[in-house]
Amino acid sequence: MPRLGKLEAAIMDILWSSDGSLTVREVLEKLPPQRNLAYTTVMTVLSNLHRKAMVAREPAGRAYSYRPTSTRQGAAAASLREILNASDDPQSVLMHFAETASEEESTVLRDGLARRAPQS
Repeated sequence: MPRLGKLEAAIMDILWSSDGSLTVREVLEKLPPQRNLAYTTVMTVLSNLHRKAMVAREPAGRAYSYRPTSTRQGAAAASLREILNASDDPQSVLMHFAETASEEESTVLRDGLARRAPQS
């Protein structure tokens, strides 16, 4: 997952919180009014998120409606994977994380690894 700017993150939060696809106008209406953004600004950000494969779009009349291509959790996991892939020593990164994980995080990791199917 590409890193998101503040406005991209705010728009993704809106899309992740939505029950379905949203048009540019609907996203703009859900943004805090103090941001005072133009319709074209939100349209550009959504186009950029589409180019980054963060959102899918489909025709909605004369406009598009947008929806996230992954869940918030899936996007966060993809970011972690990207960090590991960019490291020259992913094992050390994982070990450092494991050493700093809380007891609750450690339990979640152990449970997840126990449920994971064996790889051949």
